Amino acid sequence: MIFGLMQLIGGVILALGWIPQIVQIVRTRSVADLNLKTYLLILLGISLMETYAVHLVGSGVGIAFFVTNTLSLLVVLLTVLLILWYKNRG
Repeated sequence: MIFGLMQLIGGVILALGWIPQIVQIVRTRSVADLNLKTYLLILLGISLMETYAVHLVGSGVGIAFFVTNTLSLLVVLLTVLLILWYKNRG
């Protein structure tokens, strides 16, 4: 139980860690210093982990991993979309 809670808290912290980057992108409307390939690789890695998380949930375990991984997937996907949006506008 304690390790599940630690995973949930740690996963939420990791997912929320992307929020300052998203806020900066939106505020400055600049992605000039961001490398799209880096974020695409991170997105790929999280997507693969999401597949594993879905498998775990199907086996009856890993709901905390699934929830926090899904949060990370969404915020990284948002970051990638913002990079694509602002690179194509500028």
